[in-house]
Amino acid sequence: MDTTQLRNRFRDRFGSQGQLYWSPGRINIIGEHTDYNGGFVFPGAVDKGIAAEISANGSRQVRLLALDQAECPFVEFSLDDKEKPQQHWACYIFGVCMEMMKRGVSIGGFNAAFTGDVPLGAGMSSSAALESVFAFAINDMFASGGIDKFELAKVGQATEHNYCGVKCGIMDQFASVFGKKGNLIRLDCRSLEYEYFPFDPKGYRLVLLNSCVKHSLGNEYNERRESCERAVERMAQRWPGIETLRDCTYPMLEAVRPELSDTDYRRAKYVLDEKERVLAVCGALEKGDYETVGKKMYETHWGLSRDYTVSCDELDFLVSIAQECGVTGSRVMGGGFGGCTINLVRETLYDRFISKATRDFARKFGIEPKVYQVVIGDGSSKLQ
Repeated sequence: MDTTQLRNRFRDRFGSQGQLYWSPGRINIIGEHTDYNGGFVFPGAVDKGIAAEISANGSRQVRLLALDQAECPFVEFSLDDKEKPQQHWACYIFGVCMEMMKRGVSIGGFNAAFTGDVPLGAGMSSSAALESVFAFAINDMFASGGIDKFELAKVGQATEHNYCGVKCGIMDQFASVFGKKGNLIRLDCRSLEYEYFPFDPKGYRLVLLNSCVKHSLGNEYNERRESCERAVERMAQRWPGIETLRDCTYPMLEAVRPELSDTDYRRAKYVLDEKERVLAVCGALEKGDYETVGKKMYETHWGLSRDYTVSCDELDFLVSIAQECGVTGSRVMGGGFGGCTINLVRETLYDRFISKATRDFARKFGIEPKVYQVVIGDGSSKLQ
């Protein structure tokens, strides 16, 4: 990403020059809504993210310039404030500051400007990129890098929980911090053990189609988490020691089915199905079997659509077009309720698929989906 405009705007606003930092958005090949259920996920950082220029200002004030926020681009708060800012985007940075101070980091006031090319509301986790870039920068500037990467990811997660109202898992922040070029990451969200898997699908492209339905997770996300927790609670009454759906089996779920609503049962079953799919994809990637990877992506989508109910007509339409065109794999990516589909497409089919998807989608919904080719890239870093 070209940071020339960022540097110019920072200098114009604050009259000085700061340090540049970067954190990426992420894709997730498979393993959706499993992270907060103690399961496995399979994300990777991408070559789109958020860049921030930051400099200490010798006060207790944090002054923020958001280049991509037209309505209220400038927010200032004190590190001694008890209440979070009114502007939602500033709550992410306020939360990171508060969480870093909880971990013993002596933060001083700073000036910052930031911008990004990770699409907002597209399921690529722009919020995690924002949290991660500020956590990484604060750690570098005020703690000499003394907070480890795992804790930086937890800072972002705690920010979502405590300041932004989303009870998310750890995946998004983990992928943003730990990303490695040319590799996906299998993360065990219970133990936090992880392993890099080379992702080099020669003859394929990875492309996102943005439905332009902007998602806002909030209550919908939390309500699905509560569904899963209710199922776990019923099983834990019979099998003490069960903490998440990761610990559960199909026979256990069937045993308590009469005690669950149909909605809670279907959501819990989806999570158990997804746990199996992630492990199947691990084996397929080790063999370079991208056709199996794609098959599991489709299974995930229709599970998310029919059982977990986090899709929408626009996303289902795009996935159906992908199947019709013979695309290897396609599914909704991210929390759902809008955003993007992620598509694993053979290069020989790419042009036809993109042409048909954009044409037919525009004919049905009156707007063309946005197309983003993505490359798996590195995680948070200091640029200068």
